[in-house]
Amino acid sequence: MTDTAKHFIEESREFLSDKYLPKIERCLEQLTDEDIWWRPNEESNCIGNLVLHLEGNVREWILGGVGALPFERVRQQEFDERRMISRAELIERLRKIVAEADVVLANTDAAILTERRQIQGRDVTVLRAIYHVVEHFSMHAGQIFMLTKMRTERDLKLYL
Repeated sequence: MTDTAKHFIEESREFLSDKYLPKIERCLEQLTDEDIWWRPNEESNCIGNLVLHLEGNVREWILGGVGALPFERVRQQEFDERRMISRAELIERLRKIVAEADVVLANTDAAILTERRQIQGRDVTVLRAIYHVVEHFSMHAGQIFMLTKMRTERDLKLYL
């Protein structure tokens, strides 16, 4: 089990740091600040809100939940934000939180994967918390890819 558990942690780190983050960065780099904060309608999120939401989710579930580090999060503000935070700041914030999460995951002992944590009102194992973040990051990355394609009207070449 230890080898499998260690492999799970390593794969999770790779998905966040080496697969999803660079693709999101590539999308953001192709967009203007106006594009990042464009939304198809008031009921939909824009890319800026999605990036803030990813930052908050990783902070709560990995830093706070897995790493037991203090954190602050007001989840609804991630969706309510309407200030046009710059592309550069959004990229920096996402890089920073993913790097912080990577440190937590790199230092996570595989033996604690079955330990339970209370995260966002849910009773989950550490393994499930990590799995949730990777899945959640993937889902919102896909939304960012789609919104980027809508704004740029071109192939993003994310899978070369």
